[in-house]
Amino acid sequence: MSQLLLTVDKLEVVYQRAITAVQGITLSARQGQIVGILGTNGAGKTTLLRAISGFHGTDDARVTDGTIRFKGQHIENVAPHRIARLGVALVPEREKVFANLTVAENLLVPAAPSLSGVERRQRQEQLVQYFPKLGELRGRVAGLLSGGERQMLAIAAALVSQPELLLVDELSLGLAPALVEDLIARLLQLRRELGITIVLVEQSAAVALAVADYSYVLENGRIVLDGDRVRLTNHPDIQEFYLGQASGKRRSYRDVKQYRRSRRWYG
Repeated sequence: MSQLLLTVDKLEVVYQRAITAVQGITLSARQGQIVGILGTNGAGKTTLLRAISGFHGTDDARVTDGTIRFKGQHIENVAPHRIARLGVALVPEREKVFANLTVAENLLVPAAPSLSGVERRQRQEQLVQYFPKLGELRGRVAGLLSGGERQMLAIAAALVSQPELLLVDELSLGLAPALVEDLIARLLQLRRELGITIVLVEQSAAVALAVADYSYVLENGRIVLDGDRVRLTNHPDIQEFYLGQASGKRRSYRDVKQYRRSRRWYG
């Protein structure tokens, strides 16, 4: 079995010392695994990723209980630049790229200052192999890119630092299905060729289940269901609420019965 890379245990995150966004979350990710985090708006998905990456502090939030360990090292409430140096990179939902810089400049900014110009260019060329479109757009200002191009650039920029764990917040948001399929293929290629571990936050269960080895479903800041691709795809609540298969069309939350609290016990 592959090495356990990320462990989140009974995590609680509070905003402005008053608002509990996530509570009692326990999950893990192993080396080379793709882990999906599913849930609707407000479920706590982004808060979870920002807590793992350390960026929750910029939102006036703090881990008040539980632990986050990366390769056995505690990283809860650690500054984001220190977590990044350990090998964790975040592709955020918002502010994905530096809009006033070119594509090439966006790929240079995250590089460590200790790297020589030759090493920086080598990394840039390696990333362009995974996202050939970016090679064609090197000189274009990032603010003029399409949504799909920005997402490619954001992922490529996150990979410049050669992280072991890549956190991707809302891969498919606002993108056409063909672009999403291409991005999924890129993530699978990165996992296969670089051995990188990916935690993917998604509102679209179909997207997450197409790529993730194991997924967790969040509701109101808590995990209510988890399992591998087969278990979740066949689970009646996932089919009815997230995949809209129960009656041939997607139904709203108000039309769906309360979740049956099917849980996995962490022993």
